[in-house]
Amino acid sequence: MAFARVNGVVLHHEVRGRADGPTVVFSNSLGTDFRIWNEVSAALEPNYRVVLYDKRGHGLSEATPQPYRMDDHVSDLAALLDHLGVKQAVVVGLSVGGMIAQGIAAARPDLVKALVLCDTAHKIGTAEAWNARIDAVNANGIASIGDAIMERWFTPGYRSPENPAFAGYTNMLTRTPVDGYAGTCAALRDTDLTASTSALKLPVLCIVGDQDGSTPPDLVRTTANLIEGSRFEIVNGAGHIPCVEQPDQTIALITGFLKEIGWQ
Repeated sequence: MAFARVNGVVLHHEVRGRADGPTVVFSNSLGTDFRIWNEVSAALEPNYRVVLYDKRGHGLSEATPQPYRMDDHVSDLAALLDHLGVKQAVVVGLSVGGMIAQGIAAARPDLVKALVLCDTAHKIGTAEAWNARIDAVNANGIASIGDAIMERWFTPGYRSPENPAFAGYTNMLTRTPVDGYAGTCAALRDTDLTASTSALKLPVLCIVGDQDGSTPPDLVRTTANLIEGSRFEIVNGAGHIPCVEQPDQTIALITGFLKEIGWQ
């Protein structure tokens, strides 16, 4: 396990794969840690240098007091990449991780060659909905909203009591520090990237699960439409976390995109 204090916060991270290969960076979703990328990472490691990290308030990274700003998450990742000596990476972000990816591409274009935006958007949800979630989590814990979140994350077939992985991902969610979860909800509430994302000029692949209950396909498509030349793809049989539920489709889309941009 590797830890670094960057931008005033301790971040847990891991560097895998080919040390001299092109770099692919993964940023995870709200209520998860970087293990959601394990299958995708394993497929890339023979040819790429892979950087995984737990964002502020998630996994083994430090949970600073809530609320957070999206700029906190973006600056954290930028500082980590500077610490690791990474330049011109392909950044793959899921949900809030996709917003972090959009943010770092706008703020630090020297760090980013291309983006893969998974199940995310330039703006997600309403202030009222995020405030209600923050209040519920602070009052009663993440488990109090766990069932509703799982319905958005995964398809009905995956949410089976017979599926041990579903139990594991439920634990991942509910064991997230409250400050990290609610703090990041505040960052999501306060973020609208319409202007900066519309100005991006780099290769972008947008993908989304066909049954995503958090950022549905039509929402993700609106973000793809903001970015000139971007590509939009739907993963069949997946909810909000295709890299877990349909890793083979996700891997095929990402590796195909990396080859298209000459990143091999």
